[in-house]
Amino acid sequence: MIASDYIVVANEAATDLGINVANYLELEFTGMVRKHFADGETYHAFPGDISGKTLIIIASTHSESSHQELMDIIQGGRYYNAASVNVVIPYLGYSTMERAKRGSFEIPKGVTRTRQIFRARPDFVAFVDLHSEAVLHAHGGEISTKHIWTGELVVEHLLKMDLDNFVLVSPDYGFSKQVAKLASLLDCPHTAADKDRYDTDKTIVGQISSVVKGKTAVICDDMIRTGGSIIQTAQRCREAGASDVAVLATHLVMAGDARRRFQENNILKVIGSDTYPGRVSDDLLEVYSVAPLLARVLQSYLKIS
Repeated sequence: MIASDYIVVANEAATDLGINVANYLELEFTGMVRKHFADGETYHAFPGDISGKTLIIIASTHSESSHQELMDIIQGGRYYNAASVNVVIPYLGYSTMERAKRGSFEIPKGVTRTRQIFRARPDFVAFVDLHSEAVLHAHGGEISTKHIWTGELVVEHLLKMDLDNFVLVSPDYGFSKQVAKLASLLDCPHTAADKDRYDTDKTIVGQISSVVKGKTAVICDDMIRTGGSIIQTAQRCREAGASDVAVLATHLVMAGDARRRFQENNILKVIGSDTYPGRVSDDLLEVYSVAPLLARVLQSYLKIS
């Protein structure tokens, strides 16, 4: 296939990342035509004919409007007879709600929202560093899915940073397997804290191993929302003798006053990716791009030469 057979678009939130992915693929990025009306409705249009072409959509679903925009673009691709509709979701909203507690009657939106995306009939959907792989199975087997792990990209980025004598720390045992995998690639020690969740956004972090003594503790997680458990883990690391504390997470949600709390607790750096819209490097954040990794996955799956 030639370059003109591919159309790369994005929802509004993921436009910058979509442009970067297109650049790595050496394809032209196509901006959607959008208009916002006074009554709250939104107009979308493809700027040209997409019939018979391979449509690539980069879309984070961190908000209600971003989720709906992805749905509209997928269905628009089907309406105008794209040859195939391929979606990469760097950040999946509600991804921590992948199961309902028995008797709670809560809606497990991680699954139900992903099911909505699958029912819009894309051909391929890839997700980045999911909180749980349960959402991958929210379809009847007719859609190709891929879970993209950013570990090797993280290792590449960490090795470029000036972090001497560090140890990786998982804030709970649930994430410790991923941390162990990273540690093996970095050839560094790792440990895990005890974490007990007693409310929706409230946790208690117990003591941590003395393996952190005299080292820079790099606390690893898949995402940072309010940062509460990470800050508690940082405090336990210092109590165990860590010389400094940095934080590593793929998805930098940084909700509420998370940024202020990290600064007040003397966190050296918060390292993460650009999967969550609007995150860029500054005096606290060290942000790397997942664009080259997403491009490699698409290039392999779609046989883009």
